[in-house]
Amino acid sequence: MGSFPFEGDEDADLINAGKQTITALPGAVFFDSAMSFAMIRGQHVQLTVLGAMEVSQNGDIANWKIPGKMVKGMGGAMDLVASADNIIVAMMHTNRAGESKLLADCSLPLTGVACVKKVVTNLACLEIKDGAFHLLERAPGVTVEEIKAATAGKLIIPDEVPEMKL
Repeated sequence: MGSFPFEGDEDADLINAGKQTITALPGAVFFDSAMSFAMIRGQHVQLTVLGAMEVSQNGDIANWKIPGKMVKGMGGAMDLVASADNIIVAMMHTNRAGESKLLADCSLPLTGVACVKKVVTNLACLEIKDGAFHLLERAPGVTVEEIKAATAGKLIIPDEVPEMKL
């Protein structure tokens, strides 16, 4: 996917999952929704990377609805988390109010239950297993104490936490 198109250069047939118009880079491949869902529901997708609003320490994901707010639709996220073997969430560690998005239990409507394997945030990389977030790596310049303070769910911290190599 390329950058967002300039005004007047939009192609209504080229949209992302958020229904925003996009551009395509050389080598891009397109397929329709029927093919997309056939790949997903046929369990031909082994790895899925999704954004989320909340993730629980047992791997639940909430990424499609905030009660009382307008949503564009749930899209294929529920299908993806129900059929992919390896689900990784990429998101900010905290919300705009500074509250943790890594929780003991999700407060928002769930997209999937006990399905997330890893979470990568702006602060850390964490694995979910045994009902807890296991700290694997920390972002450059981020301390373990900052990660601990920003994580509301159960956090397992090893003796040494390496800094991510970018």
